[in-house]
Amino acid sequence: MLKIENLTKKFGNFTAVDSVNLDIKEGEVFGFLGPNGAGKTTTVKIISGILKPTSGSVSIDGIDVINNPIESKKMISYIPDEPFVYPYLTAREFLRFIAEVYKIENYNDKIDELLSFFGLLDYADLLLSSYSHGMKQKLLIASVVLRNPKVMLFDEPTVGLDPLSVKKFKELIKRLTLAGTSVFMCTHILEMAEKICDQVAVINKGKIIASGKVKDIIGHDKDKNLEDVFLELTS
Repeated sequence: MLKIENLTKKFGNFTAVDSVNLDIKEGEVFGFLGPNGAGKTTTVKIISGILKPTSGSVSIDGIDVINNPIESKKMISYIPDEPFVYPYLTAREFLRFIAEVYKIENYNDKIDELLSFFGLLDYADLLLSSYSHGMKQKLLIASVVLRNPKVMLFDEPTVGLDPLSVKKFKELIKRLTLAGTSVFMCTHILEMAEKICDQVAVINKGKIIASGKVKDIIGHDKDKNLEDVFLELTS
């Protein structure tokens, strides 16, 4: 589904991403972990087509993200850690705009269902300038689900979300992956990554230093969890 080969990104003499190789399968939740400045966001921006790599390739279902940006972006959604919405639209107008841009049919019932799921239905006709950070984040996630992409990219998706919304987010991820969507998620919440990710990779100083199933990375020590191993690897 999502294949990353020898991906490298340099900013002058600084190498932010260094020969990264990853293979994310259909319907898989992939956790991309690392300390601040490790190269996570740079990698996600390259996958989404926002940045061009210095070398290497990214493909989705065999379509090269760099050489075929329009076709690949039809299959990708990206939720950054700082949500952007149009402040003078309402939530309902924003979702209708997304639906029309991506030519989604019979979208009104889907919009109401998503607004209800995220607890936004009572605020659906308020201007987004009045929304909190968490409400904007939930709306962006709703807009992504409305599109039903093949690959969902999340950069710290639960920042600003209350505990109930985090629970809803986990439920949503499970539902999406069962339908075949692949989820690529950067997060500092290692407990959540340990519970919901099928595979994880740890990046540090631009290089992948561990990759595989969570249980394999943790090993056989029952007293350790993913956070313990992460700190050992990156300290």
